[in-house]
Amino acid sequence: MAMKKQAKNNPRLAAVQTLGNVLDRKLNLSDADTSSQLGDPRDKALSKHLAYGVLRWLNSLEWIAGQLLSRPLKSRDQDINRLIWVGLHQLWKDGGAEHAAINETAECARALGKPWAVGLVNAVLRRFQREHEKVVARLMETPAQFAHPAWLLEQLQSDWPDDWAEIVTQDNQAASLWLRVNRAHPEQGEIVSRLEKAGFNIAKHPFAIDALSVSPAAAVADIPGFAEGVLSVQDPAAQLAADLLALEPGLRVLDACAAPGGKTCHILEGVPALDLTAVELSANRQQRIQENINRLGFNESNVVHLVTADAALPDSWWDGLPFGRILLDAPCSATGVIRRHPEIKWLRTAGQVDDAVRLQERLLAQLWPLLSPGGILVYATCSVLKRENSHQINHFLSNFDDAEALPMEQPWGRESGGGRQILPGEAGMDGFFYARLRKTR
Repeated sequence: MAMKKQAKNNPRLAAVQTLGNVLDRKLNLSDADTSSQLGDPRDKALSKHLAYGVLRWLNSLEWIAGQLLSRPLKSRDQDINRLIWVGLHQLWKDGGAEHAAINETAECARALGKPWAVGLVNAVLRRFQREHEKVVARLMETPAQFAHPAWLLEQLQSDWPDDWAEIVTQDNQAASLWLRVNRAHPEQGEIVSRLEKAGFNIAKHPFAIDALSVSPAAAVADIPGFAEGVLSVQDPAAQLAADLLALEPGLRVLDACAAPGGKTCHILEGVPALDLTAVELSANRQQRIQENINRLGFNESNVVHLVTADAALPDSWWDGLPFGRILLDAPCSATGVIRRHPEIKWLRTAGQVDDAVRLQERLLAQLWPLLSPGGILVYATCSVLKRENSHQINHFLSNFDDAEALPMEQPWGRESGGGRQILPGEAGMDGFFYARLRKTR
């Protein structure tokens, strides 16, 4: 209770609390973040920055702390460990007013009800300040320098022997803010001018035609056009899905595993005159799709049927009429979006990847019979692991003789098995995989 009360006024304590929510309670950062309890917007920004930064560099910071502590802290003092990581991150990655960062971080131990640790935290941070170059040089001789768990680092090295180092480098950098312009909105033509007048720098994307880069990054509530449905937040790689479907008015379309609805809405923005069904297992996540549809102004028409069900069990929800297009945005390891969600590195396990691969295989097998002859299924993941992507598609093609992979000669990404792979950071995009499968009979 004391921690909760103190964290309301202290960005470093709020960051420690957020880290506990992620590492102990296994929450995603969006659910774990406690910065909203801070009153000052600058404190909110600092707390979020520290929590994200520590998770981005977690095992590097653990290694550094281990070099500076005379002995490991007890398990009941994980909060002090995390406080040290927060201070080390500021000194190592942020620079600036080091004296203030050290003092304010150390004093947080008192607010945690552990006054004995004030001197300890102070001593560790001051030692790092003195020995910074030497300690970091030693770090660079260890695998901890890459700030990835061993199983994931090994998988990246195996899958991408020529690219793994760049993938890791991109994973450890914060991604830019990208928005999607609503093609169907009457004000879409004026939105760039509105954003520039509001003080934002705008850049278009070379491949995703509706994408705009916006800097400096801002909360969506502060971005002109978001509330009215002119803009949505979506990475350019995710924006490629809608056009890969080759949509035409009147087509019957299935968006499987549809939450949170970014691709659903992009489909509607491009070709509203569709018979579109969006299937999502979670009722809460289905509600997010509805909220996005409402914000974009599609709530007055019956352009989309929202179905809360397991897409892999079509007997429970399918009406028997085939679909001309299916988008399978498959559940995956999300290893392509670590730039935006650094907690993925520490929450994901090799066993969870195994589970995802099995689920993807089942979804492909169960949804394929729902596609009409000549129809197209677009398979998508935000993963960079070949087991979920090219290997998964090649396995599917070997088992379904009425399926063929359509050639993909797009100017983005690289050929990978039966599809194309985008690696993190390429053209500013998240890591994504796409394959286009046509039913031959």
